[in-house]
Order: sequence, then C-alpha cells, then structure tokens
Amino acid sequence: MNATPADERLTQLRQWTAHLPARFALRPDSIRSASDDASFRRYFRLDSDAAEHRSLILMDAPPDKEDCAPFLYAAQVLAQAGLSVPRVLHAEPALGFLLLEDLGDDTYLACLDDSTADGLYRDACDALVRLQGASRPGVFPDYDRALLTRELALYPDWYVGRHKALELSSASRQALAESFDCLIANNLAQPRVFVHRDYHSRNLMRLQTSRNPGVLDFQDAVYGPITYDLVSLLRDAYIDWPEARQIDWAIRYWEKARAQGLPVQDDFGEFYRDFEWMGLQRQLKVLGIFARLCHRDGKRRYLVDMPRVLAYALAAARRYGALSGLVRVLEEVEQTESRSGYTF
Repeated sequence: MNATPADERLTQLRQWTAHLPARFALRPDSIRSASDDASFRRYFRLDSDAAEHRSLILMDAPPDKEDCAPFLYAAQVLAQAGLSVPRVLHAEPALGFLLLEDLGDDTYLACLDDSTADGLYRDACDALVRLQGASRPGVFPDYDRALLTRELALYPDWYVGRHKALELSSASRQALAESFDCLIANNLAQPRVFVHRDYHSRNLMRLQTSRNPGVLDFQDAVYGPITYDLVSLLRDAYIDWPEARQIDWAIRYWEKARAQGLPVQDDFGEFYRDFEWMGLQRQLKVLGIFARLCHRDGKRRYLVDMPRVLAYALAAARRYGALSGLVRVLEEVEQTESRSGYTF
C-alpha cells in the first residue's frame, strides 16, 4: 500500500526529531497525535527524559500549505507583551517543523463549567488587556476593509451558496451588501489594537500557574478593532453562556481596560453596540468557514456548532433597526419566522 501524504510527512517528522539536539532528550518512539485544527497544521506530543520537560509538542505545517513565519513572529510579540505562549525550542521553517513547549491538555473548553467560568474568564480578560496594552501600529498586518470584506463574503459564498444550496434574490443580495457596508464601517471606526483573531476556548489553555491562560493559534494576529477578541471569547462558537453573564464579563473587561488606559468608549452602551456589531462580522465569517471546512476539507465536526453561531447573529442583528435588511436575509436563509423587535 502506498503511503499517504500525511504518512510521508509523519515519516519526515520522525526523522527530523531523531536528529534534534541531545539536550532535549527526546523519545521519538513516543510520538502520538496531540491535535489538529481548522488549517493544515497538525500537532504531535512526544516524551522527553530531560528534567525541564516531560513532554514537548511537534508542529507539522506543510510548507506548501502553511507558512511558519507568522507563527514564529507572533510568538515573539505576544511573549514580549506578557502572554503565556508556547516557547519555540527548535524550528526548521523550510521543512515546516517546529518543536514547542507543551502547555498541556486542559483547554478552556474542557475545563469551563459554572464553578470555573468566572475565574477562567477573568484570567482570559486580564491577558487580553495585557495584549492590547502592548499594541502599536506597524507590528501586525492591518485588519483593513479588504480583509473584513473577504471574510464576510464567506457567508454568501460558502454558507448560503454551498451549504444551504440557495441563490439569493437580487433584493437580498443588495440588502446583504448594504448590511455588510454598515458592519464594516462600524468595525473600521473602532479603536485599533493587537488582535489575536481566534481568542476562544479551544485556543486557551488552563495553566496551574499565575501565567494562566496559555494562548495558542495566534499566527493570524492583526491590528484591528478593540472588541474583536472579546466577542470571540464571550460569544464562543464552541460554548455559550446566558447573555446576562456575557454582559457581566464584558463590563468587567471594559472597567479593567479603562483603568489601564485602553481606548474603549466612556459609555458602556456604546462599547456593547460595537461589541455586537463586531460579533456579527465574526459570526457570519465563522458560518462560512465552518461550511467550507465541511464541504471543501471534509471536516464535518464543525457543523454541530453552526446553530450556536447562527443564534448569536440573529439575536444581535434583531436588536438594531439599521440591520433590518440583514435580519430579513438571515431569516430567509433559515426559513425562520420573523421576530425582529429593534431596540436601537
């Protein structure tokens, strides 16, 4: 039987591991899967006999599909900002192989429940304030109109067209375009900071130290709207909480951010409106990404989280009269009874 490309990469990874410096005291025969993600990257764990590390992580990022450079660069920036990111112990970007510190198995998603949530979200918000406090232009790419627009296009292209197999009417396409313009105008008007861009429960690790949380999957960091990472955290595609609790955590973040001199609005209501509109941009994008992961990449496991993301989007859009066109399109696509009762 011919080896698959994945098998060939794993063989190369084993060979690479066997020739790493002796100080790591690696045990190549212990390599096993740690996780994969929504990209082409894969992660493996292997044991070490070194006193400093009981286990380490190997990243496999095929160079023809993934560039290690943004990961390596962002790891340095985030570490300098005081975040707990895995240390890069050895790297060979040309091969797409990295040896990383192991931050363990305790993702926030696995650890969150009613008793742990307040403490874990407090730590995550503290880390977010540290990251944003280190912000300055010219470090990460701008989260500009072109990128925001490309992301929103994933919703009609992949979710509506491919996943739902629908063709929108010209009136609906126009309503969607106008709504996208409104969202992007709001997003671009927000104060700008460092944005992790995927700051949620699967990319945060519970650490048994004051360094909590560990932060992963930061290679797509940009310089953009201040509410983006907060809404990614509190309106998580993989776990949801009552809105009263989301608001409480958002207020606590907002108070902390103000105390640290971050450029949030003086009025929490205005901040929360920006939070919701930024969330809509992200939620529409995520619906498109999940559809693409299913239909292009064969990763059907993301379908189970679509209803949660859709519920966030509908609940937020229905509150704002300026987004009535978006509400009509969402309800048309989902064949959902209209419940629009605009608050603003």
